Amino acid sequence: MSWPKAVLVTVSSETTGQALKNKAKGERQPLVRRFFSVLGPGLITGAADDDPSGIATYSIAGAQLGTSLLWTALITWPLMGCVQFMCARIGMVSGHGLGAVLRQKFPRSLLLAGAIALLCANTINVGADLAGMADAAAMWTGMHSHFFVLIFGVAIAWATVRCTYLQIAGALKWLAAVLFAYIITAFIVAPNWRAVARDTFLPRWPHDHDTWQTLVAVLGTTISPYLFFWQAAQEVEEEKATGKTRVKQRQGATKREIVDRKLDVGTGTFFSNLVMYFIILTTALTLHTHGLKDITTSRQAAEALKPLAGNFASALYTIGLIGVGFLAIPTLTGSSAYAFAGILNWRHGLDESLSSARYFYRIVIGSTFVGVLMDFANINPVRALFWTAVINGVLAPFLLVAILIAASDRKLMQGQPSSWLSRIVVAVTTILMFGAAIGMFVF
Repeated sequence: MSWPKAVLVTVSSETTGQALKNKAKGERQPLVRRFFSVLGPGLITGAADDDPSGIATYSIAGAQLGTSLLWTALITWPLMGCVQFMCARIGMVSGHGLGAVLRQKFPRSLLLAGAIALLCANTINVGADLAGMADAAAMWTGMHSHFFVLIFGVAIAWATVRCTYLQIAGALKWLAAVLFAYIITAFIVAPNWRAVARDTFLPRWPHDHDTWQTLVAVLGTTISPYLFFWQAAQEVEEEKATGKTRVKQRQGATKREIVDRKLDVGTGTFFSNLVMYFIILTTALTLHTHGLKDITTSRQAAEALKPLAGNFASALYTIGLIGVGFLAIPTLTGSSAYAFAGILNWRHGLDESLSSARYFYRIVIGSTFVGVLMDFANINPVRALFWTAVINGVLAPFLLVAILIAASDRKLMQGQPSSWLSRIVVAVTTILMFGAAIGMFVF
């Protein structure tokens, strides 16, 4: 799912296509070249995790609670990495997306209920993301935000339908670079690194409802359900792009393919959590320190950075917000479409035409359209983004239970189930997310 065709299509098809050729031929490559050639679905998924929802949630965490939740970035990296790799492995060895795999283990009615919940959460997220992006763009141009919502929404939906998978994947890989803006912004603020290290490596346990709620939101936007479906689906799309159009051709994975995907997912999730860390740090050292704890819009967060950290820092924050929205919105609409297509056995895929995969694309277009309409309902984008993160934090552990069951099934996994270590880490992640959700309601 993607973005500007005219600017990025040529680069995307060449770079991603060459990487797939190298993989198919099994060529030996220099270490650095091989590292960059294997980056793909894992990098895109990791970067998409830092969508405007994530940026809003991390900004709220930093503004309200200071640096007290910096430790969550350290803890969630291995948890998120294991979850995403488990989803990647399901797609790689089964030859199916996550929805189709779960359909073989659970009642369709139960899965449809989950898919509907996913679609609702994702659509709200799309609307809030579009509003947040448009608000930030309006701040720098002086034009009305509704204009940008329409432009962004139409352009993203059009590119998703018209572009091929290789074009889309290449564009999303380049868009991941905008996240460096948040790392640079944190260094501009010049923090006291000794105090920062203390809050990074010495966790402070939540002690009230607001802190528990923020913790659930952080977990929900970091280990988010839509990324599970997207990761598995992209493994299938990668295989299709090499000519493996039949399920039998895609089943199973070589040791090298598994190692390459581990590197890809590990890099993507590390990058995601690194950006998360620096967003919390930047807002904690600027907004929280100066008593600006009640963020209501992304525009307010960006404007607040101007007198505290300078125009350059504010501009970087805004650029990052808009750029990552281009990356995340197609991922959100696409994951919903993949979920329904897998459960209901629709024809689907980013290389399919609109006429051949009409139900798949109806989900994509419909979700984007409703998201655009949300902007005219005057919904506060940051609060909507924050609450979708809380909802995801409650729903994700239930989905993780289903993924864990599927990933442990030797038949479904073609004799290549997830390792015991991976299953243990995902089980611990599930327990922690259940615990955080319960803690929020109890306290």
